[in-house]
Amino acid sequence: MKKIEANMAGTVLQVLVQPGDRVEAGQDVAVLESMKMEVPIQAESSGTVSAVKVETGSFVNEGDVLIELED
Repeated sequence: MKKIEANMAGTVLQVLVQPGDRVEAGQDVAVLESMKMEVPIQAESSGTVSAVKVETGSFVNEGDVLIELED
């Protein structure tokens, strides 16, 4: 199981994937807003989305798990 984590604290503006979606390394999977900037979050490796742990509008801290991937 691979985890995609927030690289900073912020508010989730968009979740761009859902369970069952196939993602490739480098693909944008979510967008956070932090200090009035939109920050895309990218998958570090390829896989299939097994779970989305956040929803639009929720606040996350650095290191919080956003999305889980399976091989």
